[in-house]
Amino acid sequence: MNTNITDIFFDLDHTLWDFDKNSEMAFDRIFKNKYQEIATQDFIKEYIPINQECWRLYQNDKITHQELRYNRLKLSFDALNYVVSDENILEIANDYIEFLTDNNYLFDGAIEVLEYLKPKYKLHIITNGFAQVQEKKINNAALGNYFSTITNSELAGVKKPNSIIFDYALKLAKTSKENSIMIGDDFEADVNGALNAGLDAIFFNEKKLDISGNYKQINHLLELKNYL
Repeated sequence: MNTNITDIFFDLDHTLWDFDKNSEMAFDRIFKNKYQEIATQDFIKEYIPINQECWRLYQNDKITHQELRYNRLKLSFDALNYVVSDENILEIANDYIEFLTDNNYLFDGAIEVLEYLKPKYKLHIITNGFAQVQEKKINNAALGNYFSTITNSELAGVKKPNSIIFDYALKLAKTSKENSIMIGDDFEADVNGALNAGLDAIFFNEKKLDISGNYKQINHLLELKNYL
């Protein structure tokens, strides 16, 4: 246990906010309304890994925000051999962003662990998500009161794992890397990104991926109590 820690930085999507579950509900609403022939479960099975890969390209500046929004849908429909016009893909993309924040399922233990940590530490968020959407998620899920600062990639001008976004977040939080720890589900962006920027890090390994090396990791959010 690091007794120097005063500030904890959380990732949002896939760490506190259950992106996959909330996504599935948003798509289910879209398909039931206009595309009844698409089974949401079949689509989600293709979409989850495709979305993760598109995000990886986006956070490494290989594709733009607009390409991310288009490609993750187009590639998912292609995988199902379902033909959708570009016009309809853009409409679905807009509906998806609008509906996504209507559902606000959090990971099991999220509120309990935030309640446990808040009296002891200053809590913050660092997210690569789009500012307007992330703000709605935080507000609609009633998470705002737990966090002193929220850093997004649009404010910082770069995305995790770039060390500049961690430096920006530390400055905003008025703290130092020696007193800070990052918690997130993306090993490259959150864990290696934070470690390379000089922060400590805990990998939220909810999917129980096999990671070589001596890294702090948890499979459930309440396990943070073992470290903090």
